[in-house]
Amino acid sequence: MTVLPPDDTVGIRFVGNATTLIHYGRLTLLTDPNFLHRGQYAHLGYGLLARRLTEPALTIRDIPRDLDAVVLSHLHGDHWDRVARRGLDRSLPVLTTPHAARWLRLRDGYKRATGLPTWHSHTLERDGSRVTVTALPGQHALGPPRRLLPPVMGSLLEFGPANGPVRLRLYISGDTLLFDGIDEIARRCPDIGLAVLHLGGTTLPGGWVVTMDGAQGAELVDRLRPRAVMPVHYDDYSVFRSPLTDFLAEAERRGWVRDVVRCEPGHLARVTAEAEVRVV
Repeated sequence: MTVLPPDDTVGIRFVGNATTLIHYGRLTLLTDPNFLHRGQYAHLGYGLLARRLTEPALTIRDIPRDLDAVVLSHLHGDHWDRVARRGLDRSLPVLTTPHAARWLRLRDGYKRATGLPTWHSHTLERDGSRVTVTALPGQHALGPPRRLLPPVMGSLLEFGPANGPVRLRLYISGDTLLFDGIDEIARRCPDIGLAVLHLGGTTLPGGWVVTMDGAQGAELVDRLRPRAVMPVHYDDYSVFRSPLTDFLAEAERRGWVRDVVRCEPGHLARVTAEAEVRVV
C-alpha cells in the first residue's frame, strides 16, 4: 500500500541495497529495483557474480501499481535484477542512461525507457505535484576497469507543486566514485536538501574499488554540502568491503554525523522542504 507523506514532504521508503520508493503527493518513483533474496546471485557482467547477504524489505508484489517512473542509475544486476525485469509493467517509464535505455527497449521490451544524457532532464506531474529528474555526472570506475563497467548516472530530483517553485532537491549518487564531475555538481546544484549515497566500497577481483567507501563518501558530502545525508548500498552484497561504520566514523571525525539519516530497510524517511528528516 502506498503511504503518502504529509503535504510538502517527500517520503523515502528504503527497500534495501539502492532500492527506494519515493513519494511526493501522488507521485511515486522507484529507484534501482533489486528484489533478489538472500543467497541469490546478481550478475555484474563478464562472468562476475555477487551474492546477496540480506533480504529486501519489500517484494515486487508490494510495489504500487500506480508507479509514475523508475529511476535507474545503471544496468547492473544489483540495481536492475531479473525479478524487476520480468515483474515490472513494461509500459512504465524508466529514466536512465542512454546505454541502459537502449538495452531495456531492445532486450526487455520497456518501450518507454528514456536515456538522459548528463544534465538533461525529464519532468513528471500528477494531481498538482511535479518532479524533475536530471541526469548528473557519475563514474563507476577509474583506470582500466572503466572500460568493463556500464555508464552510470547520478540523479537530481526536484520536487514542488506543478505551478510553483521547487521545494526540495534530492541527490542520488548512483554507483559513482569521486572525480571532477562531483565538483561540477557542487557548482551547478548548490542547494541539495538530502543526498542519498551509494556506498559499500565495492571491490572487484584485482582490488579495483568501484563504489565509494566510507572515506570517499564523506569527502563527497564535504564537496556537495547537502543539509542531510542518507547512506544506502553498504551491506547487501558479498562484493562490499566498506561497512556503514566506516562512513559514520568519517562523519564523526568531520563534525557532521548528526546530519546522517539512519533509515533501516522497511522504514520511511519523511523529508520536509527544510530538509528536516523523521524516520518512521
